[in-house]
Amino acid sequence: MLAEAMGRGRERREKIAARAFSPRIDGGEDVHFLAGHDFNRPLASRSAGTLTLTEADDALTVDAVIGADMQAVSYVRDFLSAHAAGLVRGLSPGFRVRPGGETVEERGNAILRTIRAADLIEISAVTKPAYPAAQIEARDWATSPEVRRANLIVANRWR
Repeated sequence: MLAEAMGRGRERREKIAARAFSPRIDGGEDVHFLAGHDFNRPLASRSAGTLTLTEADDALTVDAVIGADMQAVSYVRDFLSAHAAGLVRGLSPGFRVRPGGETVEERGNAILRTIRAADLIEISAVTKPAYPAAQIEARDWATSPEVRRANLIVANRWR
């Protein structure tokens, strides 16, 4: 296999091209926001109306609302506590590359894989992201203590 032979002893890098995820995002397909790539620990989803994805040429922006009902769930409380402690700050996309949707090339002493077309299935909050620029932050958009029921988890833009 050419890619395997090219990769021996070389640094391997991967990047996601602009709008690589657009077919599923633009098509309104469901995508989940998970804790640690675990479908048994969902935090938000497009179908539930708690996840918004915006893909532009320079980045994919992710907005997830975690309401009071979900904050009562033990794994969600654990996730929010770990995030508040600075332990979970990264984002990691879970996707399937479409046929012909990637290129692998030599770049100096490195091998670069570029994802050009992929089906985004989920995005996870993780401790160590594959793409270091993919980070999350929490914001509380409540207007008064009586309405304090949702934290907005916002993924910083990355590409």
